[in-house]
Amino acid sequence: MPREPGRGHRRARTNGPARPATGRRRRTDPGPAAATARPGDDSALDGADDAPERPTRRRATLAALVVAAAASATVLVTGLLGGTPQRPDRTDAERPLSAAEADRVAALRVTNLRDVRAGVRVTVGAGRDRTDLIGWVDWARPLVYLDVGGPGAGADRGLVQATTSALLVRPDATASPRARPPLVPPDDRWRLREPSAGRGLTAVRDLLLGLGADRVDPVRPDDRWLRRESIAGVGVDVFRASLAAASGDPRPTLWLDRDARLHRLTGRLPDGTAVTVDLLRADRPTPHPVDALGGRPGQPRALTDDEADRLARLPARLRAAGAVAVAVAAPLGPSADLDGTGTLNWTTSSASLTVTDEDTGRRTRREVRTGRAAHTQASPDGPGAPPPPAPADELDRLLTAALRAGAHPPGEPAVRVREDRTADRTVDVVEVPGGLRWWLDRSGLPRRLELRTGHGVWIRLDLFAGAAR
Repeated sequence: MPREPGRGHRRARTNGPARPATGRRRRTDPGPAAATARPGDDSALDGADDAPERPTRRRATLAALVVAAAASATVLVTGLLGGTPQRPDRTDAERPLSAAEADRVAALRVTNLRDVRAGVRVTVGAGRDRTDLIGWVDWARPLVYLDVGGPGAGADRGLVQATTSALLVRPDATASPRARPPLVPPDDRWRLREPSAGRGLTAVRDLLLGLGADRVDPVRPDDRWLRRESIAGVGVDVFRASLAAASGDPRPTLWLDRDARLHRLTGRLPDGTAVTVDLLRADRPTPHPVDALGGRPGQPRALTDDEADRLARLPARLRAAGAVAVAVAAPLGPSADLDGTGTLNWTTSSASLTVTDEDTGRRTRREVRTGRAAHTQASPDGPGAPPPPAPADELDRLLTAALRAGAHPPGEPAVRVREDRTADRTVDVVEVPGGLRWWLDRSGLPRRLELRTGHGVWIRLDLFAGAAR
């Protein structure tokens, strides 16, 4: 029978037997409303004719989606806030260096030299043999200045200053541990130390100064990245890599930040002793070298006209001064640390001093005339038998240079190193050829003369005008 417009698509049966009742609810079609439901229209999902199990399944599905979304958001936020997740500290996490990491390791020593200086904390050995050293390293000068302590310090307890060519110590068996050495070091009791290659203070000095260089280092194929860590709030990568400065351990462990700045090194000294070096990058004052290592830093420049005139008039001033009292401090070697007093006379071009070796107590009489030096052994009872002729040393050279300045002005070019003070007077420290430095006061009188020796230290002759002894 044809459908009537506006009627439903089913018609009631008019003939035939009725179905028996089954006790079940008969499901009806969703009707026109469901047929016209739009995607996303929840009214079609929650109709009255839905089976009871369908809402339960939908809710379970929606809950699972919510949980998954929350977990994904948590991971995303954690990644954004914490950066790259840290790798676990496992042996199987080691891997070769990336190209960028290799560049950072190669530039480590150049970065240190560019940064000029840093605070250092060094631990050598362990347990009762442990030695603790704290202070500064200046790669530009270069200079190491450390306070030495710890249960294993022994005779090294005290202060140490060192350059690439010289190592001076100021022993102090009663010194208590310090946070760091005094920025301006004491000016007395410094002694030149015999270098002990590969061990002790010499090995520590070589390691620290070797951490600065003016060229990048080669990187080996077997260098490894180990893990990520944090030191004092700074993120670092930990590498096992070759390093020219670590002669005792060709592949120490290095803690390096993103800017190629080293923060920690662990390895071994050439004698096999374990060593840990922490670089305190924020602690970087300018350390003051002792006088024997050249004195405090300055800003060398050419002489002004007034300074050049005072230097040119030096011979006349010396001859006018006649005889002056002098004192010498000459660390000529580990077994020749000399102090002495005497007289220098520009009128007769002669010098006479009594010099004592601080280590052995031996006293020697030194006479210098017209460029020739003579040494005579002295004793409390009077002159002793003259020793065999001694070759001229740096102290004789210093005395001879002082006497010659009475006849000829110092050579050119001359450089003003810095302003300083001695004997309560302001002086200009002027360096001339030959490794000589004159300390001239503003009136033109010399107050000190220094000479750089082959050991890389400066010996000095202090002049006391008007006070001949």
